[in-house]
Amino acid sequence: MDKTEILKALSNPLRVEFLEWMRQPEENFSSQAHPLEMGICAQQFERRCGLSQSTVSGHLATLEKAGLVSTTKVGQWTFYHRNEDAIRDFIETLKTSL
Repeated sequence: MDKTEILKALSNPLRVEFLEWMRQPEENFSSQAHPLEMGICAQQFERRCGLSQSTVSGHLATLEKAGLVSTTKVGQWTFYHRNEDAIRDFIETLKTSL
């Protein structure tokens, strides 16, 4: 775990909001055509926040680089999942190191 990468990723309020939305996908992405168990399609983030595909992809890539989300590719689609283990480990690290 790279604490610095995680803190950089969390320094943007929209990326934090993405993680918050992903915590309750049924509530926040109910219009997704694919089963939510597959993860959240990037297009759903675009619809929810109104930003361009490239901006949303950049934010999601930052979260992925930090290890806070993982991806699953299905054909042309990429689905995003919260990495609960990494989030939990990061919180525990903060508790003991700060």
